[in-house]
Parts: sequence; C-alpha cells; structure tokens
Amino acid sequence: MSSVPEVTCRTRSKRLPWFFVGAGAAGLILVAARLVITGGPPDGWVLTGLLLMPLGIGGGYAAVVRVHADADGLSYRTLLRRRSARWEDIADVRVYVQRGRHSDIHRVKVVTRGGPVWRLPLPVSPSSEGRAVFDDTVEALRALHRRHGTPESDHLVVITPSTAGRGVGPAAVLCALFLAGAVPAAWFVPVVAETGPAWTSAVPCAAENSGSDRDCLTTLSAVIARTEVEKGRGSSYLYFADGRPIDRLAVSREGAQGFEAGDRVELTVWRGQVRQVIGDEHVWREHFPAAGEVTVVAALCVLAAGMPAAVIVQRRRGRRLPADEILPSPAPFAGALVGTAVWALPYCYRHPTLVPDTAGDVVWAGLGSLASLALLVRAWHATRVRTPGTDLASPTDTAPGDEDVFLPARFLESTDYSPNGFGTHVVLGPDGPAVTPHPGPGRFAARPVPVERLTVRTVRRPRGGDGDVPKGWDIAELDDGGRQIRLAAAPDHLGRILRTFTAGKTTAPAGGSGGR
Repeated sequence: MSSVPEVTCRTRSKRLPWFFVGAGAAGLILVAARLVITGGPPDGWVLTGLLLMPLGIGGGYAAVVRVHADADGLSYRTLLRRRSARWEDIADVRVYVQRGRHSDIHRVKVVTRGGPVWRLPLPVSPSSEGRAVFDDTVEALRALHRRHGTPESDHLVVITPSTAGRGVGPAAVLCALFLAGAVPAAWFVPVVAETGPAWTSAVPCAAENSGSDRDCLTTLSAVIARTEVEKGRGSSYLYFADGRPIDRLAVSREGAQGFEAGDRVELTVWRGQVRQVIGDEHVWREHFPAAGEVTVVAALCVLAAGMPAAVIVQRRRGRRLPADEILPSPAPFAGALVGTAVWALPYCYRHPTLVPDTAGDVVWAGLGSLASLALLVRAWHATRVRTPGTDLASPTDTAPGDEDVFLPARFLESTDYSPNGFGTHVVLGPDGPAVTPHPGPGRFAARPVPVERLTVRTVRRPRGGDGDVPKGWDIAELDDGGRQIRLAAAPDHLGRILRTFTAGKTTAPAGGSGGR
C-alpha cells in the first residue's frame, strides 16, 4: 500500500444518505405546513415529521463526511467541522478499539505534535466483515506518513481498553457515581436509627392530645372498598370507602392480598402517616429498615467504587509505559475488595455507626482491617509492571529431558510449523521442540520447530496490536529466516522455551518429531 499516492474515505453508499436527507426535508416541510400554514394543533402528522427530521441530519452527515490523505497531509470534514494537518505536524496514526455490544469497533486516531488528538470519522470497522478493508486503509495512511513525515512509532499502535494509553474518564465517572450513592446512604443512617426505635416505643395518644402529638399513635376505623394487587415488584394499594380517612394506601403485595372489599379495619397513624392496618384475619405493618441495612448499602457503594478506583490507579502506575502496552489486570484488587466485604459488611450491619461496643468488636475490626491491608498489599505486588526477559539467561531446563513437557504457548503469525493458529502448546522433550494443537500426552499432529533458523530479537510485554493474548503473558519477537514472528507464553514458560531453542542450535535432536 506504500505506492498509493493518496487515500480517500467516504460513505460507501451514495444514494442512501441523500434519500435520508430528502426524508428529513419532507418531515420539516410537513411540520411547518401543519403548524404554520394550517395553524392546527400538533397531531399525528406533526409527530411523523418530527421523527423524519433526525433522519435528514444523519443522512446529511453521511453524505458530507470525507477523509483525504495525500503527499501534502491529512484532512477530514464532517457536517460541522473541518480539520487538516501536514504530515510533519502529525506524530502518529493509531487504531482505537472500543468495546461494542456484539463486536469491537475500530477507529483511527491521529496524534498531532503538541496539539489535540483527532478521531477520524472514517474508516470504521464495526464488524469482522469490514476488518480487511479497514486494515488496508490504515496501512495506506501509515505508508503516506512514513514517506512524507516522521512517525514516533515503528509499529502500529493499537489502543484497547486494557492498554496504558486509554483514558481514565469512564472509570472516574463510575467511581464518582458509586461514591455519590454512598453519601446519602451514610447521611440517612442516623435518621433510620432513630425512626425504628421511636415507632416501637410509641404509645397511644391521650384523648386531650389526640392529633396534636405526632409521636403518639392514633387509631382510626375504615372500610376496605377494593384492593389493587400488582403482579410485579411495584406497590399494591388498599382503597377505602368514601375516601376516609385517606383515598388509598400503598402496601406490599402480600399486604394487599390479605384484605378483601368490605373488610372493617383499624388504621394506626404515626407521625402523620398510616403505619399499620389491622383486620380480623390479617395485619399489615410498614417496614422500617434497620440502620444496619442502610450502613451496608453505603459500604457496598464504597466497595463498588474501589474497583474503578483500582483501574485509575493501574493507569497512573503505567503512565510512563508505551501507549499500546497492555497493563496488568486489576482483578487482584477485586479479590481484596471481596475479602474486605466478608468481614466489613457483617460488622456494618451490627454496628451502623462503625463504633465497636465491646472488646470483641475491637478485635473483629482490627483483624479485619489488617487482613484487608494484607490483601491490598498483595494485590499491589501482583499488579506491578514486570520487566520481561529477566530470566532468559538462566542455565536450567536447557537440556532435553526423558519425558515430553507441554507448555501453553502460541505463535501469533502463520508459519509452516503453526499455520493459521494451529498450535496451542509447545512440547519440549528428547525429540526436540514441536508445536501441538493439544496439551498432550503424546505428539499426535505435532510439527517440529526449526530452531536452527530462529533467532531471538527481543522479549517484551504484550501490546494492543498483539490480539487476544492472555494478560500476564510475554511476547518474544523472533527472526525466522528474515521474517519477524511472535511467540506468546507465560514468562516462566517463555523463558524455558527460548532457552531450549537456543540450546537446540548447538545440540542436535535425538530424532524426528513427525506427526505420531
């Protein structure tokens, strides 16, 4: 694609966008005719016109959008914006991957020198069917950049949700939302802690204070006119004859099912609201949540905010890494949060104010806090950014053993010994290293690895462009007769495989490793 003098991206269909533009214009005319010319009130025709108008905006955007690149630089235009830059002012052309509902969405981002980062409107790869065209277009853009500019990276930088170059905006918003939910729950704890005991200790109102003291109990008689039982989780209702003392009362589904039309009941009023309905065979009482329940809700919100906070911390720790390098998974922090929830939630339920009452509670809170601290320290250590390749010079495990050892590993390029993702494991043994599509035992369908023509270039951490590589694995870049290939495996396994490859150049294998 480096010979392509220019690249132009437009919407594939030329007629469909203009059809939508015409539909939107027709909707605008229809709305104007009904509201302005005829002067009638809004009706179905106006609604139809309002529905057609957004189609015109979308069609106009699709008809106008255009991305163009040539020797002079890169430019794009949309319905509301135009931008252009010379290749000398562009630092890099990258791929930005967004998680879609059914498949990943690939976009192109342009990093300008000392300026903003553009997200080009085209090309877009919403599914695997258009991936080949998308990749060809990106390669053509990078070829023009290499010819007429100075790219910062020598490879295609792919930014995924797991890479260091991803922003922290969504995680910060999610963390703020959870903390915002914890604040009102915590504020409501003292109110709930006072309401429940006050209701339990309330006494009937004296005759001279009836209706004037909101903290005493007032009893009223009523007759059930009808009941309304909801099938879902919504409130059910009791309706009272003649609307006295109130028109209706929201109760639980079970509470409404216990009453029938014509039942004579007694209503207990406390603090201006009906809190209890007593019938001949059924009683409904309003549920007052315990203060511990509200404290648990607040604690759950805080713990839930800990996970996006862990993502933010991980990205801050990796801020000096290359933008496309995959960060360690924050999953260990999830384990620490779950471990904290095991002891903290029961403690919050029993102690809504978080103040221990006895020496046992002090021990409970102290040991739990120490356990949570230990889990967080362990998670911090487990999610550190490792330096790959530190154990490749180890002299152990270089001589072939008497038995085959199967190690999970795979070559990311298609080769004659691992075509089209054939291999899932590398087997090491007396018959030399080979690639197999299974974890053993036996070398059925094994393909020998030609170690004599492989040279280790470097070992690095995974990048966004390496595809679906398990987190925690490393990537070895090998030279296979002048062609660069990649081998992915866990660090310990990769070191053992590469040491075997190196030893195999000086030690001839005991025998062939054909498909047996």
